[in-house]
Amino acid sequence: MLTPNQFEVELLTGLRITSEQDGLKACNTLHSAGPRKVIITSALIEDKLLLIGSYKRTEEQPPEQFKIEIPKIPAYFTGTGDLTTALLLGWSNKYPDNLEKAAELAVSSLQALLRRTVEDYKRAGFDPASSSLEIRLIQSQDEIRNPRVTCNAMKYK
Repeated sequence: MLTPNQFEVELLTGLRITSEQDGLKACNTLHSAGPRKVIITSALIEDKLLLIGSYKRTEEQPPEQFKIEIPKIPAYFTGTGDLTTALLLGWSNKYPDNLEKAAELAVSSLQALLRRTVEDYKRAGFDPASSSLEIRLIQSQDEIRNPRVTCNAMKYK
């Protein structure tokens, strides 16, 4: 599995990602290099934050592709990229044949954790938009282990 963000996928493929079609093309380019599962973990396209997933069940079949629209949270966080990859890998291990479900659980976990982080900073009197926030991993263990799916995958045709 390969899990680049938008910046990383542009560097890896030499493609500029300005549309969903560009994201899908980049996934196909990465598939041709070997990985059967590719997830662009975050791409800002037309003012929407998206996860774009693509997987090949067999080498001969075209990839199945999907997206998840990720709600924007008006704050800057430290460590979200690494956590996203860890969650994707963990849920993919539990659901090896259902990348959409793994991605839904990973994104939903992350969103719950980020909302908790913002709430904790506000309760402590900090403005979450004013500086980088350290994510609340320990306090969010339940949301990580048993997330409520709030972000759903939509298949591309």
